[in-house]
Amino acid sequence: MAVLVVVPMLIEAAISARHDRRLRAAGAVEPPGDVYRAMAVVYPASFVVMIAEGVLRGAASDVWWQSGLAIFVLAKALKYWAIASLGSRWTFRVLVPPGSTRTRRGPYRWLRHPNYVAVAGELAGVGVAMHAVISGPASLLAFGYLMILRVRVEEVALRRHHEVG
Repeated sequence: MAVLVVVPMLIEAAISARHDRRLRAAGAVEPPGDVYRAMAVVYPASFVVMIAEGVLRGAASDVWWQSGLAIFVLAKALKYWAIASLGSRWTFRVLVPPGSTRTRRGPYRWLRHPNYVAVAGELAGVGVAMHAVISGPASLLAFGYLMILRVRVEEVALRRHHEVG
């Protein structure tokens, strides 16, 4: 499970960094009050503790593992659809480029923040797969709280940008 979590995370980090540099070079602004630093610690740590709990519990390739893997894969599919829909505007940080408008294609037609729905699915999937009955819910609650704070920052940034721009 660790490879299924870590490899995509590293690829996503590289894509985010590339997009971040381009957006900043194009004049994108980062709003105040973001929880990025906390998210950058809690997100990977959540997977580490859930996988560790699973190893300690002796999680096997049973129906829970298979169900968790299916949830994780579906969440990744939604996440990559959201990333493809945002294109070069997708990053780990909140960056609002000049002249930007809210994305309304792909999963954004139905969900305001599909990337965060996907991230919750990733966490839930690994928690289920690893039988992480303690760290799974704790991780989902902790990162869920950060995602709520992050959505607030994004919404304010978009409103301010559209009022000014």
